[in-house]
Order: sequence, then C-alpha cells, then structure tokens
Amino acid sequence: MAEEQDRTTRYQEGSLSLPGTVMLGTGVMIGAGIFALTGQMAQMTGALFPLAFLAAAVIISFSAYSYIKISNADPSAGGIGMYLHKAYGNRLPTAFNALLMYFSMVIAQSFLARTFGSYTMQLFGGDDSGRMVPILGVSLILAAFLINLLGNRMIQGAASVIGILKIGGILIFGIVGVWVADSLSVDFSSTGEAGTVGNFLGATALGILAFKGFTTITNSGSEVIDPKRNVGRAIVISIAACVVIYTLVGFAVASNLSLAEIIETRDYSLAAAARPALGEYAVWFTVAIAMMATAGGILASIFAVSRMLAMLTEMKLVPHRHFGMPGSIQKHTLVYTVVLGVLLTAFFDLSRIAALGIVFYLIMDIAIHWGVLRYLRRDIRANVWVPVTAIVLDLLALGGFVWVKLNTDPFVLGVAAATMIAIAIAEQIFLKRTGGIEPPKGADSQTHDHH
Repeated sequence: MAEEQDRTTRYQEGSLSLPGTVMLGTGVMIGAGIFALTGQMAQMTGALFPLAFLAAAVIISFSAYSYIKISNADPSAGGIGMYLHKAYGNRLPTAFNALLMYFSMVIAQSFLARTFGSYTMQLFGGDDSGRMVPILGVSLILAAFLINLLGNRMIQGAASVIGILKIGGILIFGIVGVWVADSLSVDFSSTGEAGTVGNFLGATALGILAFKGFTTITNSGSEVIDPKRNVGRAIVISIAACVVIYTLVGFAVASNLSLAEIIETRDYSLAAAARPALGEYAVWFTVAIAMMATAGGILASIFAVSRMLAMLTEMKLVPHRHFGMPGSIQKHTLVYTVVLGVLLTAFFDLSRIAALGIVFYLIMDIAIHWGVLRYLRRDIRANVWVPVTAIVLDLLALGGFVWVKLNTDPFVLGVAAATMIAIAIAEQIFLKRTGGIEPPKGADSQTHDHH
C-alpha cells in the first residue's frame, strides 16, 4: 500500500506567487540556450542570428496561447501529459507525444551539461582532447542527482538563488558588452549562403530551445496562486523578459566578435565575446555565470523531469520496472532520467543534442495545438486562428531545420526518426497489453472518447 501511495506526486496548491512563477520560468529559459545556441545559430544563419532569436520569440508567443488557454480552463500540476490526455484521451497520441516531451526535457539536461563543460574548460585554455567536456558534463549530472536525493527544499532554495545571480549576471554582460562595443551595427548584408530562408528558419528553430522553458510554468498549474489569472501573466512576462535579455546578449556578442569568431567559438561564444571587450577578468565572470546557470538549471530540471515521468507512470502511459531498487516510483524515475542524461552527454555533441531536442519538442508542440483545434477549442474558448498560426509557424521552423540538417548532418535526423518509430511501436504494444491509459488522479473526466 505504501508503494502505491509513492506513485502519487504531491503538489502544494497556491504555493507559487506571480513573481516566484516568473522567476521559475525565466530561470529555466535562461540556461544553455543563450550560452551555447548563440554560436550555433550564427553558424547556421550568419549575421542574422539576433533576428532569428526575435523570430523564435514570435513563434513561442503564438505557441504559448494554447498552453495558457488549457491552463486557464483547468489549472493542473499534471503537466503536458494531462493536456494531451484531455485532447486525445486513452490513445497512442497521448502516450507518444508525452514521451517526446519527456525526452526533449532529458535532452535539455544533456545540453546544459555539455555547455557547463565547454565554458568551464575556458578557464584552462579549452579542451583540445575533446574528453574533458563530456567528463565534466557527466560529473555535473551525477552531482545534481546526489543533491536531488537530499531533499526538495534544498533544491528549490539553491535553484532560486542561482536563478537570481545568473539573470543579473547575464544582464550585466549584455549591458556592458553593448556599452564598450565600438559599434552596434550588424552587417546583415554579408550573410552569404548562410542567409538563405531555409538556414534562417533552421536557426529560428534552434532559438525556440531558448524559450521553450515557459512550459515549466504551465506544468506548475494549480501550484500557482490564482492560476487562472497568473499562469498566463507569468508566461507573457517571462517571454518578454527573455526577449530583452537575448537581444542585449545577441548584440553584445555580434558587436565584439566577427562572424567567423562567433562560429569558431560556438560552444562558448559569450566567454569569447567578453575577452576582447573586457579582458580575462570578464572571461572568468562570464564562465562563472555560465557554470551557475547550467548547474542551477540541471539541479531544478532533473527533479521536474523525474516528476513528469513518475506522473506518466501513474497514468500508465509507460511501463515501470523496479530493477531491485528500493524507494518510491519517483526515486526510480530519477535514476532512469539521470542514466539517459549521462548517455546523451557522453556520446553526443552540443549541436546533435540540440537537434534532437528541437525535433521532439516541435512535433509535440504541434500535437498540442492540433488537440486544441480538433477537440478542445469550444471547451476552452480558444480562437481558431491562433493555434492554426502556431502550427504553421512550427512547421516552417521544423521544415527549415530538417532541410539544413539533411544537408549537414543527416545522421542526427536518422537517430530522431528511429527513436520516434521505436517509441510509437513500443507504446502501441504496451497500451494493447494494458488496455489503455488511466486518467490522472484527481482529474475530471471530461476527456474525449475518440474512435
């Protein structure tokens, strides 16, 4: 009986204020995205990369509408799995897309871990061997795992302090970088082949990774004070704050490094941009902020992702095995999440980790909007044109990104496709064997009976 109780993830209703929720959202959003994606986006679309960040913000703004409307209609801490269940009921699309979201979140952890390693090695002149970055990344994930075992209160306190420090530090970097730059002009005409529409859309898709952390707010649901009002407000404020910060940082990097230098230092471009402007002390400052940002992000993220997998287990979306481990279901899902993160960190580089994450996330995001259009729009009083626009924009970004990767790294697309096929087949077999998905505990029964 005790074990059955362990299956239930416990939430504290009304425990998050509006400022606290905004800090949660911005804290997750401002992580590896701004530290590592800047250089990768510049490599993909040249000098247009600051505009690609803005384009990503526009897409995310349309995407956020569906999540806000579902949250407003029925605030829940059940997360994406709950949203998908409301739209698609006890069927494969619910399980498949929920797992895509789970894997995209695990991938985000690996992205944070590799970014931590890349910036840390700048204190030692770089990583010519290519071995220290994954070793440091894996070590960080394991350290975060041990801290997660100690208790939730410690995690929340540490994540809050680190969040304030990293946001303040990045703002200082952006403002000082712009202040000391000789010129803020960016030569948008010298983009060459990198300036094609496909490349720009691909870079925009990467930029979405820097904003998708807003889903952390929707996952908080009923834990937010006055959620029907504050969830939407927190998402809007968080996205707006990140647009300001990313724009500052983008222009600071573009003004202090040439395009070739940004591409060459793509895994640690903020640290490289600090060097010509302010010298070695600025590099140390930037590296320290990056280390705090990535470490804090992983610390908070590992708990949130393992909690999501525990909820999916509770809904009978995924199979569960103890493998002889003691403790609760959530402790087990914490182990599974860490093992997956360690494997990705050890064997995939930053660009491939980002590619997997964006493909999985955009497909899941399209499924959310289609669920709103097809099944929920009357219940949640959604305007049709907004999710339609979100789907079109997601498809454009995904199409551009796939086109770029087909020409530069088709292997990672093969891995993504093979993983999705494996998930679909495994889930179909599992659901047939178990007889379908159980609604989340405490959820209303207003789901749709699809045939």
